[in-house]
Amino acid sequence: MPAISGKEYIDRINYNHAEIWIEGKQVSGKISEYPAFAGIMENQAKLFDQQLTVNNMTYTSPSSGSQVGVSFLEPKTKEDLALRREMIQNWARTSAGMLGRSPDYMNTAVMAFAAAASIFSDSSKPFEQNMRKLYENARERDLTFTHTFINPQVNRSQTYSEDSAQVISAKTIKQNKDGIFIKGARLLATQGGITDEILVFPTHMAAINKDFAYAFSVPSNTPGLRFLCRESFRYKESHFDHPLGSRFDEIDTIVVFDDVFVPWERVFCYQNPEASYNIFAESSFYPLAGHQVTARRVVKTEFILGVAQMLVDTINVGEYHHIQEKVSEIIVGLETIKALLLSSEINAKLDKWGTMAPDFTSLSTAIITYSRLYPRLCEILQQIGASGLVSIPTEADFSSEIKGDLNQYLQAANADALDRVRLFRLAWDCSMSSFGTRQSLYERYFFGDPVKMTSNIYQTYPREQSIGFVKEFLKNQ
Repeated sequence: MPAISGKEYIDRINYNHAEIWIEGKQVSGKISEYPAFAGIMENQAKLFDQQLTVNNMTYTSPSSGSQVGVSFLEPKTKEDLALRREMIQNWARTSAGMLGRSPDYMNTAVMAFAAAASIFSDSSKPFEQNMRKLYENARERDLTFTHTFINPQVNRSQTYSEDSAQVISAKTIKQNKDGIFIKGARLLATQGGITDEILVFPTHMAAINKDFAYAFSVPSNTPGLRFLCRESFRYKESHFDHPLGSRFDEIDTIVVFDDVFVPWERVFCYQNPEASYNIFAESSFYPLAGHQVTARRVVKTEFILGVAQMLVDTINVGEYHHIQEKVSEIIVGLETIKALLLSSEINAKLDKWGTMAPDFTSLSTAIITYSRLYPRLCEILQQIGASGLVSIPTEADFSSEIKGDLNQYLQAANADALDRVRLFRLAWDCSMSSFGTRQSLYERYFFGDPVKMTSNIYQTYPREQSIGFVKEFLKNQ
């Protein structure tokens, strides 16, 4: 089967009908028609339609000869990385970079894990082949995935080890000749329930207890699997009132595994702490995922720059030096992230698995930079918009008896009241709404704790040449 259309995506998710709970009720009927999911599914469907109509979004499958998504392409050359970047950014522009879990993110993850699947090699089970089969099946059927790498936040002290008789974090509780059984919960499965499958990989507790050292993928409608949603930020269908939240709220979920059975052919790792560690440490998951994320973030920053400049032009504040400084700060951030992304491609090297891996030093620098930059971008929008971000009537107001007042008192130097409010509501949804503040938190912690990432750079960055340079300089004084 080749790359699918948007309708095929929606029909497939509706047919699967995973167990999803939101605001105390289980979702019934077609998931795509449920208010909380209608916007994200409609706009995600547009990505699949775009994939079929825009150049360089698909490539020829090496196994079937069909056209399949470039997001599944394992890069073998630097040109492949550039092709992947182009595809990622085409999709990102459709959502202004607001979809952190658009399908290309998890497609990249599955591809990276499959390329290094020999890490899962086990003499008793074909785990390595299982991982590769999942990748090929996902590529050929254009499957979508959610995933979870995080345990519930019960106790985040460094010495905590879950040993309660009551299971909290999802773990293996038994096995038989047919497969394994999982019980407990995991956090932050974004788009949980509205994808074909859920990919479950080890957490840090795998090193402490073998019952947590597992990896698998199962369909989202697997019996015993439940997705518990946070409140939806799609408060209204109106794109005027909520231009981003109405379209792109992905919904984050808690995943409950209630004695979920996973067949052996779906398992990639079982009670193997070494493989649980090595799949992250030795594969190119981090460089390839970092490349996808940074490519999307470039587009997102370009969008925010456009919003900021339109605010400036609309209310005519461009003559103020502090405004010029703020917009220039966005430009500097954008150009920094773009440069680091290109640097990662220029300095890419083949890894031990034969995959062209982008340079992770450049990408980790971009990731840490963005965790600090993105909240600042939102702050700049707030500072430019100021009280204008509070005075934002709704679409209904402009169709009411007070329309004349709004047209008179909310006009701008370079826009009428309706266009001014439309723009300011967009800036508000970027930087101040529930959707916007969730985006800020999401970008801050996308790859985990940025402080730990800075420690990793400190511990791994090669400085011998710099030290030798200084020693030689001192010696020759």
